[in-house]
Amino acid sequence: MAKAPPSISLLFILSAAVCLTIPATISAIGVNYGTLGNLPPPTEVANFLKTQTSIDSVKIFNVDPNILRAFAGTGISVVVTVPNGDIPALANGRQARRWVSANILPFHPQTKIKYISVGNEILLTGDNNMISNLLPAMRNLNKALVRAGVRDVKVTTAHSLNIIAYDPNGAPSSGRFRPGWDQGVLAPILAYHRRTKSPFMINPYPYFGFDPKNVNFAIFRSPYKAVRDPFTHKIYTNMYDALMDATYSAMKALGYGDVNIVVGETGWPSACDAPWCSLENAAWFNRNIIKRSQRQGTPLMPNRRFETYIFGLFNEDGKPGPTAERNWGLFHSDFSPVYDVGLLRNGQGGGGRPAPALPAPTTAGGKWCVAKLGASDAQLQGNIDWACSQGGVDCKPIQAGGSCFNPNSMRTHASFVMNAYFQKNGRNDGSCNFSGTGVVVGNNPSNGACRY
Repeated sequence: MAKAPPSISLLFILSAAVCLTIPATISAIGVNYGTLGNLPPPTEVANFLKTQTSIDSVKIFNVDPNILRAFAGTGISVVVTVPNGDIPALANGRQARRWVSANILPFHPQTKIKYISVGNEILLTGDNNMISNLLPAMRNLNKALVRAGVRDVKVTTAHSLNIIAYDPNGAPSSGRFRPGWDQGVLAPILAYHRRTKSPFMINPYPYFGFDPKNVNFAIFRSPYKAVRDPFTHKIYTNMYDALMDATYSAMKALGYGDVNIVVGETGWPSACDAPWCSLENAAWFNRNIIKRSQRQGTPLMPNRRFETYIFGLFNEDGKPGPTAERNWGLFHSDFSPVYDVGLLRNGQGGGGRPAPALPAPTTAGGKWCVAKLGASDAQLQGNIDWACSQGGVDCKPIQAGGSCFNPNSMRTHASFVMNAYFQKNGRNDGSCNFSGTGVVVGNNPSNGACRY
């Protein structure tokens, strides 16, 4: 999965919503299949996807022979990835032919290998040796495939959207590739894609670069204020469409608007170290991504279908880093859904646990959000800092002399501001998550003049 690139400055003003209707039959959706953690063996994964889901393609981050063998005969397409460090060697034609002989020919066509992604987000690494050898490696692998008689496997590479530079006004139609990468790197890559009829693969993550004050715009939620591109007069109701159209605009500016786009990665974590990660938000985001993969298109690309690979298949408990890194999955390791996005066949459950019921927004009374007993003072102070700044909560009542200053404790102050955020956002249970430090209660915690 992508590491956070420099902030993508599409600073749209408010949030967006779309009608959340999942097609009765999902025609095609892919997932990224990562393997860092205590996960089931590839044979079980392949059988689960084939028999219990509508997922028809997977993308892996290596060329693991055990995974490739497991998907043989399943009809599920596989995207394999050349490790970044192998790219310089593959600029040599002989090495590319050896690579294809070792990693593709023993498995294809029994395993439906669809694409070879040469590395992952190479421009983001800043490694000039890998960047300069990227296109030669792609060309050599394509030549090696053709020489071996394999014409149904296409060669591409996945790009982080830090390759795009936006006009300060944030208009998607003003999206352009960053100077230095546009003509020198990306134009030749796009020319290669046009010639070989291979796709330009991008990883559009609203999660990396959204305005924390406008989370709804990133996750397709309401209420929203539509954003109008001043140049095209198109209306944008979510950040994902804006990212896609900014990419298309950058490609078109170089003369390659006809090249097909594949979404190699996108998703939203169900837990992180901030309140905008929840089961509900992740489900809402990915349901809408699935909807957009079914030929919904974007304002500049209407009715266009984008082959899409959601990140990711599993919550990978072996991944290092922040909490979010371990919580991008659609499924737990026992195949039970983390949340339901409509991918299980006939409503089947994948494992021992059903998908948790997602709370419906409500404006009814009788619900308050308070700090959990086990939350640390550091966590609660973080909640206060966030809610009082980015969360838009009026925190005057907990200041000295305020109606909720007493009792003067971290827990009561945090409970007040967490509840204020919760009430402000429609008493939706997901708004009380606060990285697992909040809990919804039915007893009013108001005390004297301090009214919750």
